[in-house]
Amino acid sequence: MSEKIKVTQNNIMPALAMRGLVVFPNIVMHFDVAREKSNEALKAALSADRKIFLVTQKDVSVDNPEKKDLYSVGVVSEIRQVLRTPDNVTRVLVEGLYKAKLVDIVSQDPYFIAEVKKLPTYAKTKIDEVEITALMRSIKDVFEQYCYNMPKMPKELISSIMNQDDPYKLFENIVFNVAMQAEDKQQLLEAPNIVAKLSLLVAMLSREVEILTIERQIQEQVREQIDKGQRDYYLREQLKAISSQLGEDDTLQDESYNYIEKIESLKLPEEVSSKLIKEAERLLKMSPASQEAFVIRNYLDTCLELPWNTSSKERADIKKAKAILDKDHYGLKKVKERILETIAVRELSPDIKGQIICLVGPPGVGKTSIGKSIAKSLGRKYARISLGGIKDESDIRGHRKTYIGSMPGRIITALKTAGTNNPLILLDEIDKMGNDFRGDPSSAMLEVLDSEQNVEFRDHYIEVPFDLSKVMFVTTANTTQTIDPPLLDRMEVIELNSYTREEKFHIAKEHLIPKQIKKNGLKASNIKITDDCIYELIDGYTKEAGVRNLEREVSSLCRKAAKEIVEENKKKVIFTAENIEKYLGPKKYLPDLLSDKNEVGIANGLAWTSVGGVLMPLEVLILDGKGSIELTGSLGEVMKESAKIAVSYVRSVADKYSIDKDFYKDKDIHIHAPEGAVPKDGPSAGVTLVTSLVSALSGIPVRKDVAMTGEITLHGKVLPIGGLKEKTMAAYKAGIKTVIIPKLNKADLEDVDDTVKSSINFVCAENLSEVLDTALAFDKNEDSKEMILSIPPDERQSVQIHS
Repeated sequence: MSEKIKVTQNNIMPALAMRGLVVFPNIVMHFDVAREKSNEALKAALSADRKIFLVTQKDVSVDNPEKKDLYSVGVVSEIRQVLRTPDNVTRVLVEGLYKAKLVDIVSQDPYFIAEVKKLPTYAKTKIDEVEITALMRSIKDVFEQYCYNMPKMPKELISSIMNQDDPYKLFENIVFNVAMQAEDKQQLLEAPNIVAKLSLLVAMLSREVEILTIERQIQEQVREQIDKGQRDYYLREQLKAISSQLGEDDTLQDESYNYIEKIESLKLPEEVSSKLIKEAERLLKMSPASQEAFVIRNYLDTCLELPWNTSSKERADIKKAKAILDKDHYGLKKVKERILETIAVRELSPDIKGQIICLVGPPGVGKTSIGKSIAKSLGRKYARISLGGIKDESDIRGHRKTYIGSMPGRIITALKTAGTNNPLILLDEIDKMGNDFRGDPSSAMLEVLDSEQNVEFRDHYIEVPFDLSKVMFVTTANTTQTIDPPLLDRMEVIELNSYTREEKFHIAKEHLIPKQIKKNGLKASNIKITDDCIYELIDGYTKEAGVRNLEREVSSLCRKAAKEIVEENKKKVIFTAENIEKYLGPKKYLPDLLSDKNEVGIANGLAWTSVGGVLMPLEVLILDGKGSIELTGSLGEVMKESAKIAVSYVRSVADKYSIDKDFYKDKDIHIHAPEGAVPKDGPSAGVTLVTSLVSALSGIPVRKDVAMTGEITLHGKVLPIGGLKEKTMAAYKAGIKTVIIPKLNKADLEDVDDTVKSSINFVCAENLSEVLDTALAFDKNEDSKEMILSIPPDERQSVQIHS
């Protein structure tokens, strides 16, 4: 030890840094000392007048504190007793004498020597007796609440404090006996007067009471849960023991307990958990061989197999989704764009709900496979539900479990199969659902496809709510006409049109042929199907909106190639447009009828069908008669009305084309659309009817390389039509050079295939005058047109006009 310092002045004395303890004047307390520096300070104080300055350090983790680590106010105390324990720890008993301020640290080695200034324990101030009384009452009320939450508080202490009338003693008793943070006690020590100290004490006690109250509530909840679990465990063990003594089979009891353990481990919603536990407990009261026990077992097995809390991690990667869609499907630009928009929205807002897509289109265009591609791109599980022919509501909602052989509905079954609560479920052929006396499945689907209601979907079998809001539903249909309007209103319809000739070609070349080569055990080096052969398959052997029949024909070629390779030991079989009839026989479908010369009374119309567009020539023949109009070729009511409008319009422009004004009186008009067995209807043949009528009545031929489509009005306006993409592809296939379309359909040319647009000249007509000027075989100069019109109608056919 360094040279001993004599303590001769009252304001210079050894100091000891306290960790987590605050000493108050007039209070006796003990504490343990372990640090060497603190022990040296004790020795120095004992060798002098036994006085030592006790000051609390701010951070208890600091082993060698400096002045900055100590509070500025402490207490000068007198050492009453020092004991040395066997584990080399010094126990000290001290009494606080007076409050003092730390002025400076005179020395830090080998112990603290501090210069301190004495402060009054309670500063003199004018005391308001009413305020003091109010503060004391408040403290006693809060202390009473504190004691309620701290039941181990001695009754004698409680009684002493509650009966105390001296505010100073009340403060000291509470501070010494109530556990508080060191920071809080330091604030109380530094408070200047009794009013400030009591005010701080009320606030601190109130906060401590609030914390203790919440802590007690938490402990009570935990205790209740533990007690209930222990109670249930003891009761079950007792029941097992009783059953064993009675010689009863405890297999059913073990099974019931296993069910309960599984239910509790799933952490299901309260309603679901209580229902399933109730059913499991019913097993305890039944015979293992009873029918009711069998029903409950099946019910619990089904419910526990459902993916209540199992979700697949969704990957809303728009780039990957685009790559998957392009790989799996050719064309379908609008459909892919809409699907990518949906995925993009999910990438920005993963929790979005209520997006239900309905893919509508003819058979074979890839509706089902698109649903599968969406699931793959999102990283979701995929489940398909076929709704075709469903007439019973129980197929959707399930049967009540009380019936023998009852089972959950198709929605719950699909979730069970998928194994996650957020799969993509494809509802196939939703337009084929029916209804009868057993219920209307369309009405049951209303809840399934409504994001506001399906959060608590209740299947009749499981009888508890299941959340379907995380499921992504995609539906398919061939038409929206047979879908219930309220059900259709819940879905966003995306139309898939029939494939064009070029799209079928690319699908066959890039998807179908490689698929069938692999399926039939061939290699790419064993077989070759030329491009001309593919076009021949499309035009001569299939006539469909999709590509199913085309795939069958490709498969047939692959089988024939396999046969030749096996039988004749050929290394490679090549199929071309020239030899395809040798393998598949004569063509099943002939090309569209197209005249090889300009003819009077025959105009090329364009029609849309469910399998694509077709060229539809219209023939008009003028005969002597009484003014009757004959319509043949299986024409529908709308098309018959268009024919009447066309006749009326021609009468209004008879002078312009030198047509006899009385033709409707003494001439019979016969209008025919070839292929009479095929029904035809719709307003888009209006321009074709007018053109063929004007040609037949005026004798002016119609250009053979012109086709047209458009609805007409009595005043000669041309109105827009639908199916332009398919109609223009039919014109391209037939070798048409010019297509007349309504001017209002000009924007729809964006959807037309680029190959078609580069090969065909489109004329956008606003009225029938523009249609007739383009379609009739006038020369390009106006003089030739006037010359033709000046010739009598019955002589115009002999005039050679080159368009």
